[in-house]
Amino acid sequence: MLINAPKRIAPDVAWYRVSHVNIYMIGRPGTDWVLVDTGPPGHAHEVHTAAEARHGKLPPAAIVLTHGHFDHSGNALVLAREWKTPVYAHRLELPYLSGRSPYPPQDLLLGGYFGAVTAFRAISAQKISKQLEELPTELPAIPDWQWIHTPGHSPGHISLFRESDRTLIAGDAVATVRLESLREILKANRELSAGPVQFNCDWAATVDSMRRLAALQPSIVAAGHGVPMDDPDIAERLTGFAKFQEPPEAGRYTREPARTDETGIVSLPPRPPLDWMKFALRLPVVGAAAAGALIEAAWRSMRRPRLQ
Repeated sequence: MLINAPKRIAPDVAWYRVSHVNIYMIGRPGTDWVLVDTGPPGHAHEVHTAAEARHGKLPPAAIVLTHGHFDHSGNALVLAREWKTPVYAHRLELPYLSGRSPYPPQDLLLGGYFGAVTAFRAISAQKISKQLEELPTELPAIPDWQWIHTPGHSPGHISLFRESDRTLIAGDAVATVRLESLREILKANRELSAGPVQFNCDWAATVDSMRRLAALQPSIVAAGHGVPMDDPDIAERLTGFAKFQEPPEAGRYTREPARTDETGIVSLPPRPPLDWMKFALRLPVVGAAAAGALIEAAWRSMRRPRLQ
C-alpha cells in the first residue's frame, strides 16, 4: 500500500514523493511513459508500486535521470533490471553513474539541515553501467519535451521543459522548499529555494542555470524537492528569485569550481579549513536524522517486499 498516491500536475504528468525526493511520471495511463528520477536507495518497491498505481503493468519506455546523486538515482539499477528499461543521463553524468569517477566532494562549509544529514553520505549511487545510455537529443516516448543542460549542481545536471503548457521539471537546479530547515521541510511550505547547496560544485554555472530556467517563464515548477508550484505568478516569482541569487560568501566552490570533463574530475579547488565548532553543533541533527532513517528502513523492510 502506498503512503500517498501519485498526484497529477498536468493531465499526463504525475509526481510522487519518495522519502524526501520527488519522482515524476510523464505520459497518460495506458500509453508509453517515462520515469524521471528514482528516489534514494532502498525504495525500489515503493517506486514500482507507485508506477503500477498509475500505469498498471506497463513499464516505462525509459528512466531519465536529472542527475546521478544518490537521492535521485538510488533505485535506477533495480528498476531498470526489473523493467528491462534503459537509463538515460547526460554524457557528463556518465562517469559518476558508471563508477569511473567519484563526484566532487560535497561542501561541508555550507550548513543547514540537509547538509547535516548528508555530511557523511556518499554522493554517488551504485554503478548502472549495463543499463546506462547517453541521453539522446530527442527523449523517447515524449517527443514534445526537451531536456536542457543545467549544470552547477552536478556537471551533467539536466532539467525538462514542455513548451506547449510551459511545464518545468527542474531537478535540483531549484527547489520549492527550504532545505536548510527541518521545520520547513516537515511543513512542506511551497517556497522557491536553491537545491541542496552542499552538492553544488560550480556556483557560477548554478546561478546561470537558475536564470536560464527563469527565462523559460514556466507555468509549473516541479522540482526534485518540495511540492510542485503552479501559482499564477510563478514565472514572475522564479524570475525575481533567480535574479538575486549569488554564490555564498564562503564555500569550497564559491570562487573556483570543480573542473570536470567526460572522464569525471579533472581538478578540485583546495579544501578550505573547516570550522569544527560549528560543524560539531550540527552533529546532533545528523544523529537524529540517522536514527530516523534506520527506523524508516526497518519499518519498510517489514511492510514491503524487496524487488529481486
